[in-house]
Amino acid sequence: MFRRRRPLLRAAAVGGGAYIAGKHMARASDQRAADEADQDDRISQVEQQQAPPQQAAPAAGPSMTDQLQQLAALHQQGVLSDEEFAAAKAKLLSA
Repeated sequence: MFRRRRPLLRAAAVGGGAYIAGKHMARASDQRAADEADQDDRISQVEQQQAPPQQAAPAAGPSMTDQLQQLAALHQQGVLSDEEFAAAKAKLLSA
């Protein structure tokens, strides 16, 4: 007896298998992406915990140029002698 082939049934079986395989691969890829994102978050948290605390910027005082101008003005007014002016200037420049 001659058996009739069933191409439609075979195509449905192959297509269904491919669909299931593709869906499984997509689910696995999504899970990997979620795992990597979770791992990145945990690494960021650990890095933040281990990072040294940010130090506050030192209080902004007069700039070195302003301080030198003040010393020069005091020297010109005669408040500071030549030796005192030189010592104050050296101290300021070494700081």
